Amino acid sequence: MRPPEHWHLQQRPNRSGLWWALGLIALVIVGVLLVRPRLFDGDAAPSEVSAGCAVGTADAECPTPLSSEVLPAAPGSWFAGEVAPPKITGRTAAVIDLPCGALLYAEDAHQRLAPASLTKIATALVAVEQTPLSEMVTVRVNSALLASSSGSSVMGLKPGQRLSMRDLLYGLILPSGNDAGIAIAEHVAGSVPAFAEMMNDKVDELGLVNTRFANPHGLDDLDHYTTAYDMAMLGRALLAQPALAEIVATETYQPAWDGPQLWNGNKLLYNYSGTLGVKTGYTADAGQTIVAAAERDGRRLIVSVLGAWDHYADATMLLEWAFANTNPACEG
Repeated sequence: MRPPEHWHLQQRPNRSGLWWALGLIALVIVGVLLVRPRLFDGDAAPSEVSAGCAVGTADAECPTPLSSEVLPAAPGSWFAGEVAPPKITGRTAAVIDLPCGALLYAEDAHQRLAPASLTKIATALVAVEQTPLSEMVTVRVNSALLASSSGSSVMGLKPGQRLSMRDLLYGLILPSGNDAGIAIAEHVAGSVPAFAEMMNDKVDELGLVNTRFANPHGLDDLDHYTTAYDMAMLGRALLAQPALAEIVATETYQPAWDGPQLWNGNKLLYNYSGTLGVKTGYTADAGQTIVAAAERDGRRLIVSVLGAWDHYADATMLLEWAFANTNPACEG
């Protein structure tokens, strides 16, 4: 049986519809490629980013303070096409432009976590505001008992010793002495709980709403917490005190005692060029914590990381990224 006439025409695929569909797909692909950089700038960034001056700052460099809440990407922070922020081991992080406190980068920076020995930044701040560095302190704490009972890091104090507040602050920061923190608290406020209240008054004064301290040393406590942002701002406040800025940048120090020389446990001082301090910490619950400040080509940044597996690597990567891929947010 012969096929119907014009069979070859009836069976031929409708190619005009196919070409129309392919053309439409090509237009969609071109549109996505053109729009993608705009979507990546902010919306698809791996972390929250903001620029501006935090609430609670009154610096001349920050004439128009912004909210401390993390904002979408803005000019002066991170632009599409630049290198993405590094992957870090820490749970939370913040990068701040040191002169005015502008928040350049945040990774869950307002999440409350344990600070470990970063607590001692606040302890030192309260101490220098309440007591002259030359004032002599009679020690009551026994560092050997403290270390054996709580696993504390200590500077090596003994009951009855008399040291200056300056020596105790070096012992608080360099070897991260919990015994020094207790001695300072008892001298300044009469007791550890009373001193903790003074620490909380200080964070309230700075406008840091997500921090509460229960002790001057940082051993874990349910009522003892902070955030990466708050801790970076406390580090900034410490560096504004010349005596404390000198202490956190010191590698070794000899107190006026018959004990050994003190060494700074912050390895960035020895391994990262331009480091200004500030403090490291560790407990089993908090993990590794760090507040680190550095200067390069006249620009100063401060980084805070909480809940890390490798706080030195995290701080180094964030500093390198921020120096290379963010613009100064502070005027002047």
